[in-house]
Amino acid sequence: MSIRDWPEGERPREKLLALGPEVLSDAELLAIFLRVGVEGRTAVDLARDLLATFGGLRQLLEADRQRFCAAHGMGTAKYAQLQATLELSRRHLASQLARGEALTSPTLVRAYLSAQLRHLGHEEFAALFLDSQHRVIRYESLFRGTLDSASVYPREVARRALELGAGAIIFAHNHPSGVAEPSDADRRITERLREALGLFEIRVLDHFVVGDGEVVSFAERGWL
Repeated sequence: MSIRDWPEGERPREKLLALGPEVLSDAELLAIFLRVGVEGRTAVDLARDLLATFGGLRQLLEADRQRFCAAHGMGTAKYAQLQATLELSRRHLASQLARGEALTSPTLVRAYLSAQLRHLGHEEFAALFLDSQHRVIRYESLFRGTLDSASVYPREVARRALELGAGAIIFAHNHPSGVAEPSDADRRITERLREALGLFEIRVLDHFVVGDGEVVSFAERGWL
């Protein structure tokens, strides 16, 4: 049976338009992206097959080109379309931050940092440089690799902050393991950065640790 033969309230596209995207399952949202199924399988059936094959939505969205294109019903065109969709999402979040909404919307900050860091297979340390009114100047990746006391250099961070005329900074890094709980090393590095930047009257407002589906805030823990 084709999706066109389903009751209107059960068709993913009509359901989204009537009730909003948040009520749809992962398979239903993916089916709208796919648009069509394959012989003998509707778009929803194909979406469910893909989620089962890859082990979930995140694994599917973060699959490399070779693995994605090898999946049944996929190919280079779908891969390009997916990458464009993901990049549009990241740029949309970035444009919202650029309008100075970073500190008035903690949810937006979390979503933006998660979009930037969650999919990475390596550890990356980044910063949102803010002006004195806490408006975003720029997001930059600063260091890459295992995060320890030797891999993050407060002097380099301070130099970059002064170059950009930053008055405050929000730090963020990811845990590829998926566990967002900050380590003792994370806390030591944050304290070293806070002390170094304080010499130049640059405030560290927060440090977010991005895991798999969770983002932990140092400020909310009372550590800053």
